[in-house]
Order: sequence, then C-alpha cells, then structure tokens
Amino acid sequence: MKLKQWLALPLAAALVAAAPAMAAEKFRVGYLRVMDDAQAIVAQEGEFYKKEGLDTELIEFKSGTDLIKAIVGGQADIGVLGFTNAVAWASKGADLKVVGGAQQGYHSLVVRDDAGIENIADLKGKTLASQKEGSTADVVLKGVVLKEGKLQPSDVNIMGVSPAVAVQSLVGKRVDAAFLFEPYDRIAQLVAPVKQIYEVGQAWPFPCMVVITSGEVLDKRKDDVWKALDAQKAAIDLLQQKPEQAAKLIASYFIAEPTLKTLERGELPRETVITEAIKTQVFTAKLTDKDTARMQEIAGILQDQGSLKTRDGKPYDVSSIVDLSWQEARKL
Repeated sequence: MKLKQWLALPLAAALVAAAPAMAAEKFRVGYLRVMDDAQAIVAQEGEFYKKEGLDTELIEFKSGTDLIKAIVGGQADIGVLGFTNAVAWASKGADLKVVGGAQQGYHSLVVRDDAGIENIADLKGKTLASQKEGSTADVVLKGVVLKEGKLQPSDVNIMGVSPAVAVQSLVGKRVDAAFLFEPYDRIAQLVAPVKQIYEVGQAWPFPCMVVITSGEVLDKRKDDVWKALDAQKAAIDLLQQKPEQAAKLIASYFIAEPTLKTLERGELPRETVITEAIKTQVFTAKLTDKDTARMQEIAGILQDQGSLKTRDGKPYDVSSIVDLSWQEARKL
C-alpha cells in the first residue's frame, strides 16, 4: 500500500469557504490537521466543549492563512494557529486578538541518511520541504534555523508543501530534507531512512500555536470564547497527563489506516505512533511574559523579511493584539 494511503490528508480549504454560514448558536472552531492543534481536536472528540455548554463545529483548514481569513471574514469564531498569521494581518488593520496559548514550537529538521547532511550548514544547495511561504514554520525556518547555519534562504531549494507531502517526498527521494512538526516528524522517522539533526524547540523555544479570535467575537461572545478556552485547557491537561487516552481520540485524524508500516518496528498501531508524537510536545494554555517577548521577536523577524510593515516604520507592538484576561481570571 502506498504511503499516501496511510496519511489522513487535510480537506480543501475552498470547500470550507464555500460552506454556508452556520447559525449564530454554533461556535465554530477552526484548526489545522497538525499535532500543534491537538487541543482543539481533543476538546471536540472528548466532548469537552459540550461539557462547557457549547454547541461547536470543528472546521478544518488547509493553512493558517486560510484560517485567519475565515476568522476575519466571520466564518470561524476562534482558531488554533500560528501567531505569525495573526500579527501579519493585524498590522494591516484586521481586528484580531490572541486570547490563549496552545503549543510550544517544536519543529524538527530531518534529513535523508544518504543526503550527506550532518548540520544546518550542509543544507546549502540541497532541496528541503517545508510549509508555504509566510507560514509560522517558513518564518522560523528562514529567520532562525537557516540563520543559525549562516545560510540565506536562497542557498537552499525550499519547497512549500503540506507536511504529508513532505513525508512522501522524503520516501520518494524527491527532497534531501524536511522541516516538520509532529506527528509528521514521527511518521517520517518511522517510514523513511531519515535522521533528526536539529530541533528548533530546544534551540529557540517559542509559542508556535496560539488561540486567536476576532475583537468582534470577543466583545459579543466573550462567555463562549472563555468556555472554549476552558474546554481546550481540559484537553491540554489530558494530552499532557494521559497521552495514550488522548491518542485514541485523535489518531484517525492523522493516520487513515489502523496501523502504520514502519521500516524497523513492523506494523505499529496508529495510536502508538500518535502517543509517541504527543509525548514530544509541550502543550500549554498559558502565555508567559517570555512567550509574549518571543512573539515580539517574531514580529521583528517578520518586519525584517518584509512581510510585516508599520506606517511609521517602528517595531509593531504585539501587546496591542494580546488579551490575556481569560488566563488572568483563571489564575493560570
């Protein structure tokens, strides 16, 4: 069976955008099919939203850009996505608020065993699969990882693809390396002859995924936003404390078949693969002062890259879009 049959690929964002608007009573939660967004999925599948009295619809998006557009356009009430999308759109006038944390940034650089790559500098002239330009992964890859190897983005042939396609490309020898997050990092190391040579979360920890809503939704449906954050906090507790139980709720989102055929460990139950992926992550509903300082640093990287501009040319003030009233009320 081909590898692509093992991976549960995201739905086309266009289908979501074309869907009719839901009734006002529905609370629409946007997510991406990545481990970074596990709290949103666990909260739905584990009925944590329901326990908070919310009638939720979980809506999948292909990219953070598509999700942020949905929040701005009113097709989603909140979303778990990369901070870079929020700050880039907010700098253009979008009414957005970061209201909670989700997951710390653990992105791995994995390379094929036969590619001759031992460190970041060895990526020069090689082909690397990452996410689309402007994504959080892309910003961190170009602004942090490659810089650590004293490389310019132009020194590497970067392919912007989905993480599932990146794994398939490693197996098919179409790329030499990939910049991946879980569970695709875990899957790649199980099904392809690759090794991990760098982990950005260890070298440069940052709040990769956060919970974002619009200022309008926060004003009009604050109670619902807080209920959703309470539900996601409960989901995070499950992920951190009982990963095996959480994996049973979300494994089918990432691996379509009951088992994954690996190079060295035979057929592994998908729940085992996802449990291992969860254990590598740090999920947290709280945003600390260090986190907000790092977000300010990321905004500076975006300005240096030219994807974030301010009218006066001064650094963008990240605090203008951060609302931590929920975590302050819950005394996190």
